[in-house]
Amino acid sequence: MTRHKATLIGFIAVLLWALLALFTVGTAPTPPLLLNTICFSIGGTLGLIWTARTGGFARLKQVSWKVYAFGTVGLFGYHALYFSALRLAPAAEAGLIAYLWPLLIVLLSGLLPGETLRNGHLLGALCGFAGAALIIGGGGGGFDMAALPGYLLALACALTWSGYSVISRRLGTAPTATVAVFCVATAILSGAMHLMFEQTVWPQGTGGWLSAIALGLGPVGLAFYVWDVGVKRGDIQLLGTASYAAPLLSTLVLVGVGVAEPTWMLAAATVLITGGAIIAARASLKG
Repeated sequence: MTRHKATLIGFIAVLLWALLALFTVGTAPTPPLLLNTICFSIGGTLGLIWTARTGGFARLKQVSWKVYAFGTVGLFGYHALYFSALRLAPAAEAGLIAYLWPLLIVLLSGLLPGETLRNGHLLGALCGFAGAALIIGGGGGGFDMAALPGYLLALACALTWSGYSVISRRLGTAPTATVAVFCVATAILSGAMHLMFEQTVWPQGTGGWLSAIALGLGPVGLAFYVWDVGVKRGDIQLLGTASYAAPLLSTLVLVGVGVAEPTWMLAAATVLITGGAIIAARASLKG
């Protein structure tokens, strides 16, 4: 597989994550850890079926337990921190801090062997972050320092996913099928925590269940498999910067279905994110 093709495959995850907000709204009022359990059960089951059909279980037996522990901590840790942050801090501000992970991926990837961090990557990442800030921040009244614990958890969330993505590059020999094991383990951990800390409220009606299933099939399922291919074999710096398209595309979807209103911020963010992606792409092409 070529580096270009792997990068395009990885970008599929960004497109799928653009649907995360829409489907999550559709699953209300199901609590986050129970929703996590449902979605990762679906994603993990699909991964195991695919692994069985491709004869990948033999390779899974050869993978070190440390790799499985790493992947499980990455997926479970990110979502546990994210949901906790949004409980302890305003959603817009906490979400903005959590969405530092694309910028952190671009910066941290420069430390990887064979990768070079160029000025274009930095400028593109900063432009993309500015666009994401406009969308997620939504022109709110600023940070509430009383919610500092939530902000710190959101920062830990960003560090967890960026670290997971960059370190995954060093685990390039581990087959993508290992993600199925990560998902199953995450579902088990989420289920255990749900029983300890949450009240069980299942998705409501056909719409609620369809939204939950869609999450498990896409943003919290297939997305992790294609992202694994992208960060291990593709241009991780370009992927990190392109990830800023996720909040933009998510907003466009919400506007399209009438959940959000179009504003001048959306237009400004479009220019910043698109421009940032172009700058980063040109920097990568020069390599």
